[in-house]
Amino acid sequence: MHSRNSGRRPLNEGPASHALLVAAHGERTVAADNRALMRLAAALRERRLAHEVALGFIKGTPSIGQSVQALAADNVIIYPVFMSDGYFTRTRLPQLLREALGRESKRRFQMLPPLGLEPGLSHLIARRLLATARERALAPEQTNVILLAHGSTKDPASRAAAEQIVDSVRRQALFRSVGLALLEEAPDLAEAACTMAGALIVFGLFAGEGLHGAQDAPRLVGQLGRADAIFAGTVTRLEGLEELMAAAIAKAIRSAQLHQDRER
Repeated sequence: MHSRNSGRRPLNEGPASHALLVAAHGERTVAADNRALMRLAAALRERRLAHEVALGFIKGTPSIGQSVQALAADNVIIYPVFMSDGYFTRTRLPQLLREALGRESKRRFQMLPPLGLEPGLSHLIARRLLATARERALAPEQTNVILLAHGSTKDPASRAAAEQIVDSVRRQALFRSVGLALLEEAPDLAEAACTMAGALIVFGLFAGEGLHGAQDAPRLVGQLGRADAIFAGTVTRLEGLEELMAAAIAKAIRSAQLHQDRER
């Protein structure tokens, strides 16, 4: 007799009874790749937070469906590596999960808030900005900062999440000024930078090494034509990101296990 899990790989030993799916947008282009996300998923796997850890992409390989089908656990925690609770996390990702689930009725999915809404993310960003300033012998209190996000003319979620991070970094009172620039909305980077005299650090609020983070952001910084403008990277390269995500995942798994225990 074949079990319902026939065709999926068996559970690995681990301290938790749930599987973890790290879900991301992903890239298929030659000029960008998913290596940073793969390293992040591997680091989470090494922490043994769950019996299984899989990485799935909306665009790219493995797909969300392939990763879900490769998991044996009935309980799956999903961590969306996205910068806002926009179309992909609200609509497209749930749709792909339903398609992967098919007729299975026993599997449970719990989706966590996206990476961009993590309360501690702004502190990791500020730490990177401080390190960048010091590497260039810049006094942080005399240095301007712009956080560059995607934005969207169709969905306010991207801008709202970015504004929240900007406000949090600004409240830390570490830099001369902290502003926001967007790719698909105003202000663009040139507009945001034109009123900032003095050294400028630009950081990309992009969850991956896709075209926006790998090409668009550095290109736009270069187009400013300022020798004092520095690009400081993107979110998935932040030191401490793995720990931030692991804490949220471990908390979710503990809560789910407690809930299951009460149901028994």
